[in-house]
Amino acid sequence: MLCTIIAYDKPSHLDLRLKTRPVHLEYIDSFGAQIVYAGPLLTDDGASPMGSLIVGDFVDLAAARSFQAGDPYAKAGLFDKVSVHPTRKVFPADGKPV
Repeated sequence: MLCTIIAYDKPSHLDLRLKTRPVHLEYIDSFGAQIVYAGPLLTDDGASPMGSLIVGDFVDLAAARSFQAGDPYAKAGLFDKVSVHPTRKVFPADGKPV
C-alpha cells in the first residue's frame, strides 16, 4: 500500500533538524526500495527545510505509521504536525488501472 507521510517542523527547530539529519538519512536508507520518494518540504523561497515528505510502499497503514514514529526526526521531537495517509499513483501512467 502506498502511503504519504507529510510532517511539518516545529518553528525555530532547524538546528535540531540539522543535528538529527545523518541518522534520519540512515533510517530512510535502511528501508531501501520500499521508499518511493523522500525529501524535505521547503519554504516558499526554496532556501530552507520546513518539513518532510515521504512516499513509501508499506504492508498497511499501521506499518506506515510505525515507520513514521520510528523516524529519528520524530523521536527527536522535530515535528509540529504529521499526517499519514494511503495514496494512489496516477501519473505518470504505468499501464495499470487507476
